[in-house]
Amino acid sequence: MTSTFSQAAEEAVVIPPPAIDEAAKTTTEKAVFAGGCFWGVQGVFQHVKGVKNAVSGYSGGSSETAIYEAVGGGDTGHAEAVEVTYDPGQVTYGQLLQIYFSVAHNPTQLNYQGPDHGTQYRSEIFATSGEQKQIAQSYIAQLEKAAVFSEPVVTKVSDVKAFYPAEDYHQDFLTLNPTYPYIVYNDMPKIGNLKALFPAKFSPDPVLVGKAKG
Repeated sequence: MTSTFSQAAEEAVVIPPPAIDEAAKTTTEKAVFAGGCFWGVQGVFQHVKGVKNAVSGYSGGSSETAIYEAVGGGDTGHAEAVEVTYDPGQVTYGQLLQIYFSVAHNPTQLNYQGPDHGTQYRSEIFATSGEQKQIAQSYIAQLEKAAVFSEPVVTKVSDVKAFYPAEDYHQDFLTLNPTYPYIVYNDMPKIGNLKALFPAKFSPDPVLVGKAKG
């Protein structure tokens, strides 16, 4: 994450829900999303009703390079990502995708998000099942056909190979550091957008990793 604030914070985009969604499930599921700095992506999903945990971490590379200093070089194959554990009875995978594309990041920015540049900040969905992969691919095609964004969606859809939690100091960063300039400028607006665009899915009390560990 850089300390450059020369670009305005991203605006949320109103988009339709996915035409297809996951089948009904009675057990918690996991989803992995990459969309720029994981501080903001984690913060958004921590405020979604039905999310039981959201962990910042790395996906796309090997265990040996799943270290912040290494990932920051941009050549490890990793993306900063967030693993979301959720209750499909309260929030579906399709609804998480809608929030991901609308609020959590800008899916038209190739290998960067706002002030952060590099492949580690790419837009990528790491599907944990064939069903998730199909839903994500279908939704991207739907959004492209509807031309809801001014530029093409560049989000990749891949099968998740592994997810590696980030260092403890990255967890719950938005909640623990609400006055940190980067958070104020780039990420707090996302929380406001989530509340405004998805009021029925917004939880004022975030689900924190620290509490889950405790």
